[in-house]
Amino acid sequence: MRDLDWTSFDVLVVDDEQDNLDAFRFAFRKSFRIHYALGGAEALALLDRLDPAVIVADQRMPGMSGIEFLNQAKERRPDAAGVLLTAYADMTVLIDAVNSGAVDRYIQKPWNSKELAVVLRQAISGFATLRENRRLREQLAHYAGYLEREQRDPIDFGEIAGESEAMREVSARIGEVAKAATHVVIEGEEGAEKEVVARAIHVGSPREEQPFVKVTCAAFRGDALERELFGWRRGAFDGAYTERAGRLELAHRGTIYLDEPAPLAPSLQARLLRVLTDGEVERLGSTETVRVDVRVVLSLTPGIEETWVRAGVLPELVSRLSVFPLRLPPLRERREDIRALAEHFLRKYARRNARAATSLSDDAIAKLTAYAWPGNTRELENVVERAAILSRGDVIQPEHLAFTARPQPAEPASRAPRSAPPAAEPDAAARALAAPTSPRPRVDLSSQLDEIERRELLAALERCGGNKAEVARQFGMQRTTLYYRLKRLGIDA
Repeated sequence: MRDLDWTSFDVLVVDDEQDNLDAFRFAFRKSFRIHYALGGAEALALLDRLDPAVIVADQRMPGMSGIEFLNQAKERRPDAAGVLLTAYADMTVLIDAVNSGAVDRYIQKPWNSKELAVVLRQAISGFATLRENRRLREQLAHYAGYLEREQRDPIDFGEIAGESEAMREVSARIGEVAKAATHVVIEGEEGAEKEVVARAIHVGSPREEQPFVKVTCAAFRGDALERELFGWRRGAFDGAYTERAGRLELAHRGTIYLDEPAPLAPSLQARLLRVLTDGEVERLGSTETVRVDVRVVLSLTPGIEETWVRAGVLPELVSRLSVFPLRLPPLRERREDIRALAEHFLRKYARRNARAATSLSDDAIAKLTAYAWPGNTRELENVVERAAILSRGDVIQPEHLAFTARPQPAEPASRAPRSAPPAAEPDAAARALAAPTSPRPRVDLSSQLDEIERRELLAALERCGGNKAEVARQFGMQRTTLYYRLKRLGIDA
């Protein structure tokens, strides 16, 4: 029999006579965690807040027999084992009850304490095995879903390849941190290779064979992110009809990648800090602590860390997450990488789409290199994919390259490539944003960007006949991210 702590599982005993309950209490008060109810009605009310491993009921009770009670109890707590105490050898009734599934075992009265103790231990062991198997199946199903949706393309890691000094420095730092258990913050503009870097850290670590769980934080509003990360117990909130493991539990012994979390609610901050410091998780509505061993990799846009501080995020949480900051330089600061990246994407989509184009002309490379790439690597990938579709020959020409109309970022003061800053300067981007600048005319840039994005999404939806999955694929984003953006921009599609 499994080595279980029998006192950690609830046992509900139901009888209409107090003397019988007292006898049960005297015999088993030190061996099991027992709850008592006088009659079926009181016991059913107790089941609304109690999750017992075993329910023991006397057969002969006024108003509601033990079998009738166990039938109703099974509907509310289907995992609990039902044990019937009876002084009547009515085998027909007992057989029907056992066949119905409401009664798992029956004991004839007067019961023997040693015999009944064995029955209770066996029932608790079966309950514990059932719950553990369900938890493992749930984790396996979730992980299998991640593998199906997030499976790695054999050449995806080519996206972080590059000849520039900046990317060589990034690659070196990935190799350094991958072998450690340190949490990592990846800072980069929209469209940079942040998820690719997170996967590279995971694959290069001893956790490679364990889950890599990605969470697109923008897809969750309010306390939904807290529920998604920590899971919940049945009845924790309206709609929580079943128990569910959170993604932190699913990432046990592996890596969880939090993509662009917004300022976090205070309760979520405290929960995350407990994970980072003690490796402990509690599902919503539960007091049971689950131990997890998980590395957290976080992606942020430049300056977010300072924004977090201004928003009142716990300094200890910021400090814990910022142990190893990793800055990804934007593509316009490492133009010498554009050719290698473009050729990588061309190979990727030529193979997927069975296109004939296998190279880019020098003029096409020159056009790509001259562009400022406000959408960084993701935009380059989209441009090359479109070109691979439009091209009819072996070589992509400049006329096959179509850039998305979007604001162009300012060129850096020097065209010299910038390398990633050393680990000792985690707040460099925030300080740069906070530095005084010369006065400029005030424009509502946010509204302009929203309008551009709205036009692009509407055009894409029209091109794809309203197929959101195809739109998400063309823009290189998850469908959950697309749904969030459509909702944010008021597009009813």
